[in-house]
Amino acid sequence: MTRTNNTEYLEKIESDRRILELLSQSFPNVAAASTEIINLEAIMNLPKGTEHFVADLHGEYEAFLHILKNASGNIKRKVTEIYGTTMRESEIRSLCSLIYYPEQKLEYVKASEKNINDYYNITLHQLVKVCQEVSSKYTRSKVRKALPKEFAYIIEELLHESPQENNKQAYFNQIIETIISTGRADEFIAAICNLIQRLSIDQLHILGDIYDRGPGAHIIMDTLCQYHNFDIQWGNHDALWMGAAAGNDCCIANVLRLSLRYGNLTTLEEGYGINLVPLATFAMETYAQDPCTQFIPHLDETDTTHSEKTRRLIAQMHKAISIIQFKLEAALIDRRPQWHMENRKLLGLIDIKQNKFIWNGKEYEMKDTLFPTLNPSHPYQLTTEEQELVEKLHHSFCVSDKLKKHIQCILSHGCLYGIFNSNLLFHASIPLCQDGTLKEVDINGNKHKGRDLLEHLGRLMRSAFNNDTDPEEKQYAIDYYWYLWCGPDSPLFDKSKMATFERYFLTDKETYKEEKGYYYQLRDNEDICNMILDAFQVDGKHRHIINGHVPVRAANGEKPVKANGRLMVIDGGFAKAYHDTTGIAGYTLVYHSRGFQLVQHEPFRSAEEAIKNGTDIVSTTQLVELSSQRMMVRDTDKGKELKSQIDELKELLYAYRHGLIQERSYKRYEKF
Repeated sequence: MTRTNNTEYLEKIESDRRILELLSQSFPNVAAASTEIINLEAIMNLPKGTEHFVADLHGEYEAFLHILKNASGNIKRKVTEIYGTTMRESEIRSLCSLIYYPEQKLEYVKASEKNINDYYNITLHQLVKVCQEVSSKYTRSKVRKALPKEFAYIIEELLHESPQENNKQAYFNQIIETIISTGRADEFIAAICNLIQRLSIDQLHILGDIYDRGPGAHIIMDTLCQYHNFDIQWGNHDALWMGAAAGNDCCIANVLRLSLRYGNLTTLEEGYGINLVPLATFAMETYAQDPCTQFIPHLDETDTTHSEKTRRLIAQMHKAISIIQFKLEAALIDRRPQWHMENRKLLGLIDIKQNKFIWNGKEYEMKDTLFPTLNPSHPYQLTTEEQELVEKLHHSFCVSDKLKKHIQCILSHGCLYGIFNSNLLFHASIPLCQDGTLKEVDINGNKHKGRDLLEHLGRLMRSAFNNDTDPEEKQYAIDYYWYLWCGPDSPLFDKSKMATFERYFLTDKETYKEEKGYYYQLRDNEDICNMILDAFQVDGKHRHIINGHVPVRAANGEKPVKANGRLMVIDGGFAKAYHDTTGIAGYTLVYHSRGFQLVQHEPFRSAEEAIKNGTDIVSTTQLVELSSQRMMVRDTDKGKELKSQIDELKELLYAYRHGLIQERSYKRYEKF
């Protein structure tokens, strides 16, 4: 270091003195600082951890949990790499199903296996080898933190010893034999299988839409609340449930309508304790003579859980809440004229006498003309009974502790976008003008676009749950959740309209058309994608936008990779309701140290089938982008953080050695 450089370095240390003094509390002397530098430099040279991207889960908890358990096929790939030449395919499938569902699989094995101790011995050796492989890219410290407490010491010993070493062979084998002889094999197998699952995914990215359609959104949320490392980019269906939890009656009505549309009462009643009895009572009384044909729930052809009587009741409830929804939305549109959504007030255009819908001077034929709660003079006014029902439903949503817990989890782990390792993640769109420039969106009198728009909306959404927010601002935030769900300039929707009313009541399918925003028309253009990435300050030679929201119609030849590889759309239709349209059952994206792999999944049969017969989700893997060199931690966002920490520690080391900051002993530090 030259004299000039030395002077500059001293000046830098002086300017960073406060930071270095705080750092010295954790690393009180040269030995401690040096050890940490060595540790961090070593971590920088480990392979990058595996990131897992999923989107649009829509309550399909069995498929989601299975994909978590098999890491989108990554675990089977590892097992095949290890045992592909020494085990048959059926044996590999059986071992993988054990890793995915250890407790349940063991029950099947014990019912048929004649020599269970022999099975335990062979299987434990196999599992240890798989666990050694998946843990090899992590530090011992990180693996140690992931170990189940009950077996932490034993697993750590097995992971770092080899039965092939002569000096340790007897030691290794004796551990395995003792696990079996003490009757702890089942518990130990379950623990090591769960560890393999955990270490196979370093970080999980959820690109929105956990809720609606499928029966188990609450189960997905229970899983995520306990998951080791994940983030959520909020989707329009998530925003709808967040709005419902915040007390937005329009959101509550939409949540109920969608749940009834797909016959999904489990999430509402069992998941969140929402009392649907008042709605059922009101619907049975009000629509007793109405066949409610247009409101029969959309159920799977194989559904056997809903009797004809139940389907009839759901249809009545479905129609009842839909009419209430349209009335509530009209009131909100009147309260927020700045949203310019008057064209969504449609109940008042029904000519009750002629049984016609009159829109812009044109008459439209209606599918349904029975409206017992509609007053022609005041079409958007709730009846006394409807108002009482709305109040009861509002109370039920707002007092649900489980719903509050899950929404808090969404808030604490999420936002409208994320940037991870040169990848920009958001659920749906970035509003654009026709010429491809970022569109300015008016929010309460202020204009926002691009990154600023998403950040402002994120703060607005959080303010709906903050007790210290100004009451007027809080009410606007609560109201805005509905606009996020269906507003034309919402980055979670970005369409001309949501044609719910038209689809229910009008026969003319031309009225169903929802014109997509310019983002959906322009996102195949690499220059547009690069402009968006620049606007969000995403750098890196290999940078991408990763989206969900719009299902990829693979059956029609649509490709999920767009804009010359710059954009990846990973909504392939997890929800069963989409399977006929997309031809598949979802995409997931895996980003490991070798590059990107896009996995296309076929419909998932059941967890029981996977356990009993070793069947897995049939998946097709596409190599989207492979790196010429293996990506290490130093090449990631985490690597940048570690590099910054190393630089600060080197400054601290210099300060210690030149007497600028006084060293302390560990003993003195611990006492302090």
